[in-house]
Amino acid sequence: MFLLWLRVAALLYAVASISALPAVLYDRPGWKKICVPAAVSAFFFHFVSLVEMLSASHHSLPVGMHEVQSLLALLICAAFLLVAGLYRTVSFGIFALPLSLLLVLGPAMGPDHWTFHSPEIRSGWLGLHIVALLAAYAALIFSLFANFLYLVQERRLKKKSHVDFLSWLPPLETMERIASGMLLIGFPFMTLGLLAGSLIAQESVGPAYFKDPKVLLSFAMWALYLGMLFVRRQAGLRGRRAVYLSSLTFLVVISVWAANQFSSVHRFTAP
Repeated sequence: MFLLWLRVAALLYAVASISALPAVLYDRPGWKKICVPAAVSAFFFHFVSLVEMLSASHHSLPVGMHEVQSLLALLICAAFLLVAGLYRTVSFGIFALPLSLLLVLGPAMGPDHWTFHSPEIRSGWLGLHIVALLAAYAALIFSLFANFLYLVQERRLKKKSHVDFLSWLPPLETMERIASGMLLIGFPFMTLGLLAGSLIAQESVGPAYFKDPKVLLSFAMWALYLGMLFVRRQAGLRGRRAVYLSSLTFLVVISVWAANQFSSVHRFTAP
């Protein structure tokens, strides 16, 4: 029965994670009314599931990998709810709730011998993983390009230069909207791609995929991407500092691709 409650909790974590993003990043306060109740409900079902899981295993402390993952996800959710209750903010949820969801996915699938019911379903998730991440990478590159053009136009205006071959550059405000807009478009794709990849990796290699260098760098890239969005939103980051932060994220993207050579989960080989 604990598996049913855990799957309900995973679904509620997904709802809370999705609603936290527009509430924090897109300035949609109405989504907060969905995020917090969903997180509270997820915590309740998760707690019931963990108690039943430990009871069925006849021990009071987590021992197996799935039990440890489940407890860690529960504690992260508890920290989020504590912060949300004390400070009346869901900002921490854009980090905490997706992490809780990620950690609980493996245990919610069931025993380690869980597999997709058919190759078609697995290939569908794999296709979603690839397409979503490529869309996120494209948005990130486009945003980086817009930031560089912002710097060029800013320098041109400061020098009061009227060079003809740069007259096509749009206003600074337009390029700023393009850069930030592409980041906001790319982030949901990156989140979706990583979640789909996590499902596939859990099915293929189990919890050991958390030790894979490609997986760890991918999560670091996601965290850096999220941090960049948050900083841009809170501090109004633009210009040279925005370029530096976008460049750092892009370097992590390159590192993620390079990590394929050292990954046991992601390795592109010639036919």
